[in-house]
Amino acid sequence: MNAFDMICMTGALLALLVAVSSVVGARNQSKRLMDSLNKMLDSAIDGSFSEKIYDESTLSALEAKMSRYLSGCSVSSKNLTSEKEEIKTLISDISHQTKTPIANILLYSQLLSEYELTAEGKICVNALSQQAEKLSFLIGALVKTSRLETGIITVSPQNAAVQTLLDSVAAEVKPRADQKNIAVIINETSDHAHFDMKWTIEALYNLVDNAVKYSPNGTAIIIKTRPYELFYRIDVIDEGIGIDEAEQSQIFTRFYRSQAVMAQEGAGIGLFLAREIIGRQQGYIKVASSRGNGATFSVFLPMAK
Repeated sequence: MNAFDMICMTGALLALLVAVSSVVGARNQSKRLMDSLNKMLDSAIDGSFSEKIYDESTLSALEAKMSRYLSGCSVSSKNLTSEKEEIKTLISDISHQTKTPIANILLYSQLLSEYELTAEGKICVNALSQQAEKLSFLIGALVKTSRLETGIITVSPQNAAVQTLLDSVAAEVKPRADQKNIAVIINETSDHAHFDMKWTIEALYNLVDNAVKYSPNGTAIIIKTRPYELFYRIDVIDEGIGIDEAEQSQIFTRFYRSQAVMAQEGAGIGLFLAREIIGRQQGYIKVASSRGNGATFSVFLPMAK
């Protein structure tokens, strides 16, 4: 091997060594960068992130941007928590400040009704009492909805007996159903599903109460159940006025009321609240109906785990 060949081979080996060194160096640099980013993300997840613990002069541009982004997220999270606390305080104040005046209005209207009144006076006292009760219900529903939407109140689903849920709802709606001579018929079941008992009673009561409200005197409301592989179905079937197909996508929105039921009392928030409660438990509600042929509201709850 002559001198020229030796020089070429040496050059090739040097070039190879430089290339390998560059690759190893790049890999080490990438690893250091990934480790640094990984530490940033870990500290952001556990809430201990602080930009001042990093020496930005030694970070890459990408690390610096990540640092500023995480710092901004931390500030946004703190602002969101602060706003939620302010909303919680506001809702609590509204609930507290309105409870006593409404209770007083109901009390005084009841006292007035015990006096000898003219026919017009009795009508006015009854109207006053009814409107106060409606206002109390509306404020209560709004407070519940706001607390659910802002996360102040959370649902806590667990395995529970469906029959207990149905019996509780039937007991709550019975006085109103009896006034209209409406029978509430429940099929017995020993099944279990995964739901929050307190809040699901509230949701299902709203559906059954609506069925009573919009059903003729002397009819029946049937509550039947059916288990599926993933969901447990509860049907509330009435013989009421029914719902036009065009309106079925709107009835679960807040404050929506059909022109066909404007003469009936209501605030248009019961179905909205029911959907919020069921949805937060990974369930859903469907409706099948047509005008004049009653309605079937179907609640789908996750099966017992």
